[in-house]
Amino acid sequence: MRELMGSITVVEGVLASGVSAGVKRSKEKDLALIFCREPAVAAGVFTTNLMKAPPVLLTQSRVKSGRAQAIVANSGNANACTGKAGFEDARRMAQIAAEELKIAPEMVLVASTGVIGVRLPMDRIERGIRQAVKSLSPKGGHNAARAIMTTDKLPKECAVSLMVAGKEVRIGGIAKGAGMIRPNMATMLCFLATDVSITAEMLQSALKESVDLSFNRITVDGDMSTNDTVLILATGEAGNPQIKEKDEAYAQFREGLDYVTRKLARMIVEDGEGATKLVTVTVKGARNESEAEMAARAVAESPLVKTAIYGMDPNWGRVAAALGYSGAVFDPEKVQIWFDDLQIVDNGVATDYDEDSARKLLMKNNLRITANLNAGDAEATIWTCDLTDEYIRINASYRS
Repeated sequence: MRELMGSITVVEGVLASGVSAGVKRSKEKDLALIFCREPAVAAGVFTTNLMKAPPVLLTQSRVKSGRAQAIVANSGNANACTGKAGFEDARRMAQIAAEELKIAPEMVLVASTGVIGVRLPMDRIERGIRQAVKSLSPKGGHNAARAIMTTDKLPKECAVSLMVAGKEVRIGGIAKGAGMIRPNMATMLCFLATDVSITAEMLQSALKESVDLSFNRITVDGDMSTNDTVLILATGEAGNPQIKEKDEAYAQFREGLDYVTRKLARMIVEDGEGATKLVTVTVKGARNESEAEMAARAVAESPLVKTAIYGMDPNWGRVAAALGYSGAVFDPEKVQIWFDDLQIVDNGVATDYDEDSARKLLMKNNLRITANLNAGDAEATIWTCDLTDEYIRINASYRS
């Protein structure tokens, strides 16, 4: 497997664009369009929030068919908590795109992200969609990645090439997310494309499994959005024998898909609102994977742990406390904790570590926290970031 330059449009037959429709007051790009020249196999994973936005509900219903050809997405306005009118706006977005692309409306998937509770400015959205169709390009992936950004500082793109059943397969994707990041799913949008030949059932399975190990393993602030959406389109042009079961070819495809989703997931955490550090929390020695994940998530989501990391304070007691209330079952007198490779807790008590050395580790912009519960063989990893005063500033003035 090798990483490629580019993003979603590295897949032959996939075009994209990103334009400024005027949804954002900043006049930055705010409408993205992704289009497959031919109908594709489709799959999706969505937020579990009960307050699902109309575009999520519409796309959820359409992706069940296992077929799609286009994705239209806007930023700056989530079209969430907007009632029946919001649903009609989402449907209208798909209708306009379908008319311009000369495809059936049911083949268009819709996504929105931004401020909750405000109707879409449909006159601007309509003009933007028509402009986006005219701007479609095999080099338009980067513009699409920029068009779905909200509080993101940087666009998030990744693409790979790998062999599946003796054929070269490409996978590319774009994502957005910086705040309201918590599973299930992590709060974000992600659009993926591949040329692998695969059934809709196997594509849905691969996407769900990959999301569980990537976007569902990140957290910035413990908040879950109303609009989380991950979509993938598979054109089938790679020429591999169609993947119909979880065989070796399926595993090969999953390896590439996991690489892309995990990299995009880490990029979201690194770009967390106000974040200065990427933190990898790994819990080992748990009784089962569920308890390992619970323990790792408790540490990763603890405001006290996150603020201590920002303040470069090696306060391991906060990590120990989070493990203790996580719900995982273990003997506190057997717990071990490391910051990077520096062990600071052994058998539940502090080692004779050097405080200055520990503090220097927290000065880096990439930190590993590892805990061994010594209660079993299971482990899990969650990616998070520090919690800073900049995060408060960003979210205190998000709507204004």
